[in-house]
Amino acid sequence: MARQAPAEKVLVVIPTYDERENLEPIVRRLFNALPAANVLVVDDGSPDGTGELADRLAASDDRLHVLHRTEKAGLGAAYVAGFEWALARDYSAIMEMDADGSHAPEDLPRLVGMLGDSGTGADVVLGSRYVTGGRTVNWPWYREFLSRGANVYSKLALGVPINDITSGYRVYRREVLETVQLHNIASQGYCFQVDLAWRSVEAGFTVVEVPITFVERELGASKMDAEVVREALLRVTKWGLRRRGGQAAGALRSLLP
Repeated sequence: MARQAPAEKVLVVIPTYDERENLEPIVRRLFNALPAANVLVVDDGSPDGTGELADRLAASDDRLHVLHRTEKAGLGAAYVAGFEWALARDYSAIMEMDADGSHAPEDLPRLVGMLGDSGTGADVVLGSRYVTGGRTVNWPWYREFLSRGANVYSKLALGVPINDITSGYRVYRREVLETVQLHNIASQGYCFQVDLAWRSVEAGFTVVEVPITFVERELGASKMDAEVVREALLRVTKWGLRRRGGQAAGALRSLLP
């Protein structure tokens, strides 16, 4: 059985943009579920005052930290900034989750518990909607159709055995993020999740999925838009074509004398 990473070495990275209504309840639930964890809120200059609220919460709890960015620069850039902050400090496990309540903090101990130390267990644990026991709640049919389609397409294009590669609820061993070259990740939006999971597989790390229940947000607005979908489609297609080209070149070389 995979051993749980030491709780005092766990950092949960939560990117925020206009999540003032959701932030305090999600942080409270998180610390109830995993009291020894630390949290880093990465706020992209939220005009609704999310960053200021995070500062006030952090002032009364030394487990909570805040990283302010001056503009909304995309989910991928926010996570890269948060991961680099974590790697500059002594965390052995780095998690990511949404601030809107769609990812239940009560699942945190289970995800961390699946993460093995070096040489054992999983290197990346994904909270998956699309394995046995996983599900979505209160999602409109078109959102689930789009999500399932994106995951099937990514799985076929990239040749990775992951059912929910777009999941934004996941935990990495520190060594994964030290290996996957965060500095040259250009993906934004939810394509970032595909990019980083694929890089992890390509680098030889073990990725496992555990079932979660994903609940549609009750407060605030989704950040999903047409540009996010377009970026994911274009990037995954490009990566898939590059992968197929590499396979074809390898097969051709094997036939040459």
